[in-house]
Amino acid sequence: MFRRHFLAFVTCLLLATPGLAQAQDAVSEGLPRVAIQTSLGTFTVEIDTTAAPITGANFLRYVDEGRFEGMTFYRAMQGYGGAGLIQGGTNQDRERTLPPIPHEPTTQTGLSHTEGALSMPRFEPGTAAGDFTVMVGNMTYLDARPDQPGDNLGYAVFGRVVQGMDVVRAILAAPVSATEGEGVMRGQMLDPRVVIERVWRVEE
Repeated sequence: MFRRHFLAFVTCLLLATPGLAQAQDAVSEGLPRVAIQTSLGTFTVEIDTTAAPITGANFLRYVDEGRFEGMTFYRAMQGYGGAGLIQGGTNQDRERTLPPIPHEPTTQTGLSHTEGALSMPRFEPGTAAGDFTVMVGNMTYLDARPDQPGDNLGYAVFGRVVQGMDVVRAILAAPVSATEGEGVMRGQMLDPRVVIERVWRVEE
């Protein structure tokens, strides 16, 4: 089930932690940008196809083939102090979801789960496919941590929000169901869902 793919994502503390400056905070040139129009507004993201070529290309394929349109943001993991993340995408829709891709850990890309970062949720490394998350606040405990035991590869950051973080925050603050979701995900399912109305490439 799809929910299992994200249990590791939510077992971490919901506190925002101080982040390191990430590589994509530098001035970027020539990286593709994508506008995401939702039922709560539009925000624009920059896809780092240089640092995260596999994950970035995967996201752009979903954009170019119209696979996100009509899908939803369905989850808001709300932490303390306004921090957290939102999650959306194809949600395992068989008609929309492409095969999973190899994992690009943050130790390889040099990126980090800081404010506005785009990342791909997963279960085991190499299972990420058609869903993505957006960070609100610094969530750097989701980075790869090779000094820790177990699955310490973190999640694959592949871009950042460059315009419209107010829309991302509005989605994070949207109403959630008190009963939907299982285990630690109970209380994180948006109700109603926030519809992804249109997704397209834009000029820088």
